Amino acid sequence: MQQVLSLFAQLAPRNGPQPWLVGVVALAVIFLLVIFAYGKLWFQAYMSNARVRLSSLIGMSFRQVNAKVIVQAKIMAMQAGIENDPHTGITTRRLEAHYLAGGNVPGVINAIIAAHRADIDLDFDRAAAIDLAGRDVLEAVRTSVYPKVIDCPDPTISSSSTLSAIAKNGVELKIRARVTVRTNLAQLIGGATEETIVARVGEGIITSIGSSESHLVVMENPDRISKAVLNRGLDAHTAFEIVSIDIADIVVGENIGARLQADQAEADTRVARARAEQRRAFAIAREQEMKAKVAENRSRVVLAEAEVPLAMAQAFRKGNIYGPSSPDGKGPATNGQG
Repeated sequence: MQQVLSLFAQLAPRNGPQPWLVGVVALAVIFLLVIFAYGKLWFQAYMSNARVRLSSLIGMSFRQVNAKVIVQAKIMAMQAGIENDPHTGITTRRLEAHYLAGGNVPGVINAIIAAHRADIDLDFDRAAAIDLAGRDVLEAVRTSVYPKVIDCPDPTISSSSTLSAIAKNGVELKIRARVTVRTNLAQLIGGATEETIVARVGEGIITSIGSSESHLVVMENPDRISKAVLNRGLDAHTAFEIVSIDIADIVVGENIGARLQADQAEADTRVARARAEQRRAFAIAREQEMKAKVAENRSRVVLAEAEVPLAMAQAFRKGNIYGPSSPDGKGPATNGQG
Protein backbone atom coordinates (compact mmCIF):
# COMPACT_ATOMS: atom_id res chain seq x y z
CA MET A 1 0.00 0.00 0.00
CA GLN A 2 2.86 2.36 0.76
CA GLN A 3 4.31 1.70 -2.68
CA VAL A 4 0.99 2.64 -4.27
CA LEU A 5 0.84 5.87 -2.26
CA SER A 6 4.44 6.68 -3.25
CA LEU A 7 3.57 6.14 -6.88
CA PHE A 8 0.61 8.50 -6.64
CA ALA A 9 2.78 11.05 -4.85
CA GLN A 10 5.27 11.00 -7.72
CA LEU A 11 2.49 11.48 -10.25
CA ALA A 12 1.02 14.40 -8.29
CA PRO A 13 1.88 18.03 -9.19
CA ARG A 14 5.18 19.59 -7.98
CA ASN A 15 3.45 21.90 -5.60
CA GLY A 16 2.34 18.82 -3.57
CA PRO A 17 -0.64 16.45 -3.66
CA GLN A 18 -4.01 17.65 -2.61
CA PRO A 19 -5.34 16.10 0.66
CA TRP A 20 -8.58 15.00 -0.90
CA LEU A 21 -6.69 13.19 -3.61
CA VAL A 22 -4.67 11.24 -1.07
CA GLY A 23 -7.87 10.22 0.74
CA VAL A 24 -9.51 9.10 -2.45
CA VAL A 25 -6.46 7.07 -3.38
CA ALA A 26 -6.35 5.46 0.06
CA LEU A 27 -10.02 4.55 -0.10
CA ALA A 28 -9.56 3.17 -3.57
CA VAL A 29 -6.64 1.03 -2.42
CA ILE A 30 -8.58 -0.26 0.57
CA PHE A 31 -11.56 -1.02 -1.62
CA LEU A 32 -9.36 -2.92 -4.05
CA LEU A 33 -7.82 -4.96 -1.22
CA VAL A 34 -11.24 -5.82 0.18
CA ILE A 35 -12.50 -6.80 -3.25
CA PHE A 36 -9.39 -8.88 -3.83
CA ALA A 37 -9.75 -10.69 -0.49
CA TYR A 38 -13.53 -11.11 -0.20
CA GLY A 39 -14.94 -10.25 -3.61
CA LYS A 40 -15.03 -13.82 -4.87
CA LEU A 41 -16.86 -15.13 -1.78
CA TRP A 42 -19.27 -12.21 -1.74
CA PHE A 43 -20.03 -12.56 -5.44
CA GLN A 44 -20.55 -16.33 -5.01
CA ALA A 45 -22.97 -15.70 -2.15
CA TYR A 46 -24.71 -12.93 -4.07
CA MET A 47 -25.23 -15.08 -7.13
CA SER A 48 -26.61 -17.87 -4.90
CA ASN A 49 -28.92 -15.44 -3.10
CA ALA A 50 -27.29 -16.47 0.20
CA ARG A 51 -27.43 -12.89 1.56
CA VAL A 52 -23.99 -12.60 3.12
CA ARG A 53 -22.93 -9.00 3.49
CA LEU A 54 -19.44 -7.82 2.70
CA SER A 55 -19.13 -6.31 6.17
CA SER A 56 -19.89 -9.73 7.66
CA LEU A 57 -17.09 -11.28 5.65
CA ILE A 58 -14.69 -8.62 6.91
CA GLY A 59 -15.84 -9.17 10.48
CA MET A 60 -15.24 -12.91 10.16
CA SER A 61 -11.56 -12.27 9.58
CA PHE A 62 -11.30 -10.34 12.83
CA ARG A 63 -13.23 -13.04 14.67
CA GLN A 64 -10.97 -15.83 13.30
CA VAL A 65 -13.83 -17.47 11.43
CA ASN A 66 -13.32 -19.29 8.15
CA ALA A 67 -15.53 -17.22 5.89
CA LYS A 68 -15.44 -19.81 3.12
CA VAL A 69 -17.02 -22.44 5.37
CA ILE A 70 -19.80 -20.07 6.45
CA VAL A 71 -20.56 -18.95 2.90
CA GLN A 72 -20.67 -22.48 1.57
CA ALA A 73 -23.00 -23.48 4.43
CA LYS A 74 -25.32 -20.57 3.62
CA ILE A 75 -25.30 -21.47 -0.06
CA MET A 76 -26.15 -25.11 0.68
CA ALA A 77 -28.99 -24.04 2.96
CA MET A 78 -30.34 -21.64 0.33
CA GLN A 79 -30.11 -24.14 -2.48
CA ALA A 80 -31.87 -26.74 -0.35
CA GLY A 81 -34.64 -24.28 0.50
CA ILE A 82 -34.21 -24.41 4.28
CA GLU A 83 -32.55 -21.06 5.00
CA ASN A 84 -35.82 -19.21 5.32
CA ASP A 85 -37.48 -21.95 7.32
CA PRO A 86 -38.71 -20.35 10.59
CA HIS A 87 -37.97 -23.55 12.48
CA THR A 88 -34.36 -23.92 11.35
CA GLY A 89 -33.36 -20.27 11.47
CA ILE A 90 -30.03 -20.63 9.68
CA THR A 91 -28.43 -17.21 9.85
CA THR A 92 -24.86 -16.06 9.33
CA ARG A 93 -24.44 -15.09 12.98
CA ARG A 94 -25.68 -18.48 14.24
CA LEU A 95 -23.38 -20.29 11.85
CA GLU A 96 -20.45 -18.21 13.12
CA ALA A 97 -21.38 -18.96 16.72
CA HIS A 98 -21.49 -22.69 16.05
CA TYR A 99 -18.13 -22.51 14.25
CA LEU A 100 -16.53 -20.63 17.14
CA ALA A 101 -17.93 -23.22 19.58
CA GLY A 102 -15.97 -25.92 17.75
CA GLY A 103 -18.88 -27.40 15.83
CA ASN A 104 -18.90 -29.02 12.43
CA VAL A 105 -20.86 -26.49 10.39
CA PRO A 106 -20.95 -28.44 7.07
CA GLY A 107 -22.01 -31.60 8.91
CA VAL A 108 -24.86 -29.81 10.68
CA ILE A 109 -26.12 -28.26 7.42
CA ASN A 110 -25.93 -31.60 5.60
CA ALA A 111 -27.86 -33.24 8.45
CA ILE A 112 -30.59 -30.59 8.36
CA ILE A 113 -30.88 -30.93 4.58
CA ALA A 114 -31.14 -34.74 4.84
CA ALA A 115 -33.76 -34.43 7.60
CA HIS A 116 -35.70 -31.91 5.54
CA ARG A 117 -35.72 -34.25 2.56
CA ALA A 118 -36.87 -37.15 4.75
CA ASP A 119 -39.58 -35.04 6.42
CA ILE A 120 -37.91 -35.34 9.84
CA ASP A 121 -38.35 -32.56 12.36
CA LEU A 122 -34.83 -31.25 12.97
CA ASP A 123 -34.07 -27.59 13.50
CA PHE A 124 -30.70 -25.86 13.65
CA ASP A 125 -30.63 -25.58 17.45
CA ARG A 126 -31.16 -29.29 17.99
CA ALA A 127 -28.71 -30.26 15.25
CA ALA A 128 -26.07 -27.92 16.67
CA ALA A 129 -26.64 -29.27 20.19
CA ILE A 130 -26.27 -32.86 18.98
CA ASP A 131 -23.09 -31.95 17.14
CA LEU A 132 -21.56 -30.16 20.14
CA ALA A 133 -22.48 -33.12 22.35
CA GLY A 134 -20.04 -35.24 20.36
CA ARG A 135 -22.57 -37.20 18.31
CA ASP A 136 -22.45 -37.49 14.54
CA VAL A 137 -25.66 -35.67 13.67
CA LEU A 138 -25.50 -36.64 10.00
CA GLU A 139 -25.11 -40.32 10.89
CA ALA A 140 -28.02 -39.96 13.32
CA VAL A 141 -30.26 -38.63 10.56
CA ARG A 142 -29.16 -41.41 8.22
CA THR A 143 -29.98 -43.99 10.89
CA SER A 144 -33.39 -42.41 11.27
CA VAL A 145 -34.00 -42.83 7.53
CA TYR A 146 -32.27 -46.19 7.14
CA PRO A 147 -32.52 -48.22 10.38
CA LYS A 148 -29.43 -50.10 11.47
CA VAL A 149 -29.18 -53.67 12.71
CA ILE A 150 -27.47 -54.53 16.01
CA ASP A 151 -26.40 -58.07 16.91
CA CYS A 152 -27.42 -59.33 20.34
CA PRO A 153 -25.06 -60.22 21.86
CA ASP A 154 -22.65 -57.85 20.17
CA PRO A 155 -19.52 -59.83 19.19
CA THR A 156 -17.38 -56.70 19.45
CA ILE A 157 -18.04 -56.26 23.18
CA SER A 158 -18.90 -59.82 24.27
CA SER A 159 -16.79 -62.96 24.18
CA SER A 160 -19.89 -65.14 23.67
CA SER A 161 -21.69 -65.28 20.34
CA THR A 162 -25.04 -66.44 21.79
CA LEU A 163 -27.32 -65.80 24.74
CA SER A 164 -27.83 -68.70 27.13
CA ALA A 165 -31.30 -69.05 28.68
CA ILE A 166 -32.98 -71.94 30.55
CA ALA A 167 -36.68 -72.81 30.36
CA LYS A 168 -38.66 -74.11 33.32
CA ASN A 169 -38.08 -77.73 32.27
CA GLY A 170 -34.34 -77.18 32.68
CA VAL A 171 -33.31 -77.28 28.99
CA GLU A 172 -30.80 -74.65 27.87
CA LEU A 173 -31.39 -72.62 24.70
CA LYS A 174 -28.63 -70.68 22.97
CA ILE A 175 -30.10 -67.73 21.04
CA ARG A 176 -28.71 -65.09 18.74
CA ALA A 177 -30.96 -62.11 17.97
CA ARG A 178 -30.82 -59.13 15.61
CA VAL A 179 -32.28 -55.82 16.75
CA THR A 180 -33.32 -53.23 14.17
CA VAL A 181 -33.22 -49.69 15.57
CA ARG A 182 -33.49 -46.15 14.28
CA THR A 183 -32.30 -42.96 15.88
CA ASN A 184 -34.65 -41.08 18.16
CA LEU A 185 -33.50 -37.51 17.55
CA ALA A 186 -35.62 -36.16 20.41
CA GLN A 187 -33.65 -38.24 22.93
CA LEU A 188 -30.29 -38.34 21.20
CA ILE A 189 -28.84 -35.88 23.71
CA GLY A 190 -28.54 -37.66 27.04
CA GLY A 191 -30.05 -40.91 25.79
CA ALA A 192 -28.48 -44.30 26.34
CA THR A 193 -26.35 -45.82 23.58
CA GLU A 194 -26.33 -49.13 21.70
CA GLU A 195 -24.76 -51.00 24.63
CA THR A 196 -27.86 -50.32 26.73
CA ILE A 197 -30.14 -51.57 23.95
CA VAL A 198 -28.15 -54.80 23.63
CA ALA A 199 -28.14 -55.35 27.41
CA ARG A 200 -31.88 -54.72 27.76
CA VAL A 201 -32.79 -56.95 24.82
CA GLY A 202 -30.59 -59.75 26.15
CA GLU A 203 -32.21 -59.45 29.57
CA GLY A 204 -35.69 -59.50 28.04
CA ILE A 205 -34.94 -62.61 25.96
CA ILE A 206 -33.55 -64.49 28.96
CA THR A 207 -36.55 -63.50 31.09
CA SER A 208 -39.02 -64.54 28.39
CA ILE A 209 -37.42 -67.96 27.93
CA GLY A 210 -37.12 -68.47 31.68
CA SER A 211 -40.87 -67.96 32.09
CA SER A 212 -41.70 -70.55 29.40
CA GLU A 213 -42.88 -73.94 30.63
CA SER A 214 -40.83 -75.88 28.10
CA HIS A 215 -38.12 -75.22 25.55
CA LEU A 216 -40.39 -76.81 22.94
CA VAL A 217 -42.81 -73.89 23.28
CA VAL A 218 -40.00 -71.48 22.44
CA MET A 219 -38.82 -73.62 19.53
CA GLU A 220 -42.33 -73.77 18.08
CA ASN A 221 -43.05 -70.03 18.31
CA PRO A 222 -39.89 -67.91 18.42
CA ASP A 223 -41.96 -64.81 17.65
CA ARG A 224 -43.42 -65.01 21.15
CA ILE A 225 -40.05 -63.93 22.48
CA SER A 226 -39.89 -60.95 20.10
CA LYS A 227 -43.39 -59.80 21.02
CA ALA A 228 -42.78 -60.21 24.74
CA VAL A 229 -39.53 -58.24 24.55
CA LEU A 230 -41.04 -55.46 22.44
CA ASN A 231 -43.93 -55.05 24.86
CA ARG A 232 -41.47 -54.31 27.69
CA GLY A 233 -40.57 -50.90 26.23
CA LEU A 234 -36.83 -51.51 26.29
CA ASP A 235 -36.04 -48.39 24.23
CA ALA A 236 -37.19 -45.99 26.96
CA HIS A 237 -34.69 -43.21 27.74
CA THR A 238 -32.39 -44.33 24.93
CA ALA A 239 -31.19 -42.62 21.79
CA PHE A 240 -32.84 -45.27 19.62
CA GLU A 241 -36.28 -46.61 18.83
CA ILE A 242 -36.56 -50.38 18.47
CA VAL A 243 -38.23 -51.26 15.17
CA SER A 244 -38.11 -55.04 15.45
CA ILE A 245 -36.41 -57.90 17.26
CA ASP A 246 -35.74 -60.98 15.16
CA ILE A 247 -34.49 -64.32 16.44
CA ALA A 248 -31.71 -65.25 14.06
CA ASP A 249 -30.70 -68.60 15.52
CA ILE A 250 -31.83 -71.03 18.27
CA VAL A 251 -29.73 -74.01 19.36
CA VAL A 252 -30.71 -76.50 22.06
CA GLY A 253 -27.97 -76.78 24.64
CA GLU A 254 -27.55 -79.00 27.68
CA ASN A 255 -30.28 -80.28 29.96
CA ILE A 256 -29.22 -78.15 32.88
CA GLY A 257 -32.21 -79.20 34.99
CA ALA A 258 -31.41 -82.91 34.69
CA ARG A 259 -27.77 -82.28 35.45
CA LEU A 260 -28.68 -80.23 38.50
CA GLN A 261 -31.07 -82.95 39.67
CA ALA A 262 -28.35 -85.58 39.21
CA ASP A 263 -25.89 -83.45 41.13
CA GLN A 264 -28.48 -82.93 43.85
CA ALA A 265 -29.17 -86.67 44.02
CA GLU A 266 -25.45 -87.37 44.28
CA ALA A 267 -25.16 -84.80 47.02
CA ASP A 268 -28.13 -86.34 48.87
CA THR A 269 -26.52 -89.79 48.52
CA ARG A 270 -23.31 -88.50 50.00
CA VAL A 271 -25.20 -86.91 52.88
CA ALA A 272 -27.08 -90.19 53.51
CA ARG A 273 -23.83 -92.15 53.43
CA ALA A 274 -22.25 -89.75 55.86
CA ARG A 275 -25.20 -90.05 58.23
CA ALA A 276 -25.17 -93.86 57.96
CA GLU A 277 -21.45 -93.88 58.64
CA GLN A 278 -22.08 -91.68 61.64
CA ARG A 279 -24.72 -94.05 62.96
CA ARG A 280 -22.45 -97.07 62.36
CA ALA A 281 -19.59 -95.41 64.18
CA PHE A 282 -21.93 -94.60 67.05
CA ALA A 283 -23.13 -98.23 67.19
CA ILE A 284 -19.55 -99.52 67.21
CA ALA A 285 -18.66 -97.15 70.01
CA ARG A 286 -21.73 -98.26 71.94
CA GLU A 287 -20.79 -101.89 71.44
CA GLN A 288 -17.32 -101.26 72.76
CA GLU A 289 -18.82 -99.54 75.79
CA MET A 290 -21.04 -102.54 76.48
CA LYS A 291 -18.08 -104.90 76.15
CA ALA A 292 -16.16 -102.80 78.59
CA LYS A 293 -19.07 -102.92 81.05
CA VAL A 294 -19.30 -106.76 80.67
CA ALA A 295 -15.59 -107.09 81.37
CA GLU A 296 -15.98 -104.82 84.38
CA ASN A 297 -18.87 -106.91 85.77
CA ARG A 298 -16.90 -110.14 85.21
CA SER A 299 -14.00 -108.74 87.13
CA ARG A 300 -16.33 -107.88 89.98
CA VAL A 301 -17.69 -111.48 89.94
CA VAL A 302 -14.16 -112.88 90.06
CA LEU A 303 -13.34 -110.61 92.96
CA ALA A 304 -16.51 -111.72 94.75
CA GLU A 305 -15.67 -115.42 94.14
CA ALA A 306 -12.18 -114.84 95.51
CA GLU A 307 -13.63 -113.51 98.76
CA VAL A 308 -15.66 -116.75 99.44
CA PRO A 309 -12.66 -118.97 100.45
CA LEU A 310 -11.32 -116.18 102.61
CA ALA A 311 -14.65 -115.89 104.41
CA MET A 312 -14.85 -119.67 104.95
CA ALA A 313 -11.32 -119.80 106.33
CA GLN A 314 -12.08 -117.01 108.72
CA ALA A 315 -15.26 -118.77 109.85
CA PHE A 316 -13.27 -121.95 110.55
CA ARG A 317 -10.82 -120.02 112.61
CA LYS A 318 -13.54 -118.41 114.65
CA GLY A 319 -15.40 -121.71 115.11
CA ASN A 320 -18.50 -120.46 113.48
CA ILE A 321 -18.97 -123.57 111.38
CA TYR A 322 -20.98 -126.49 113.07
CA GLY A 323 -21.20 -130.02 111.82
CA PRO A 324 -22.93 -133.36 112.70
CA SER A 325 -19.87 -134.66 114.66
CA SER A 326 -21.07 -133.07 117.96
CA PRO A 327 -23.25 -135.28 120.29
CA ASP A 328 -26.18 -132.93 120.33
CA GLY A 329 -25.65 -131.83 116.88
CA LYS A 330 -24.87 -128.39 118.17
CA GLY A 331 -21.28 -128.69 119.02
CA PRO A 332 -18.66 -127.32 116.77
CA ALA A 333 -17.32 -129.49 114.16
CA THR A 334 -13.73 -130.45 113.98
CA ASN A 335 -11.65 -127.55 112.94
CA GLY A 336 -8.88 -129.84 111.81
CA GLN A 337 -6.78 -129.65 115.01
CA GLY A 338 -8.76 -131.89 117.54
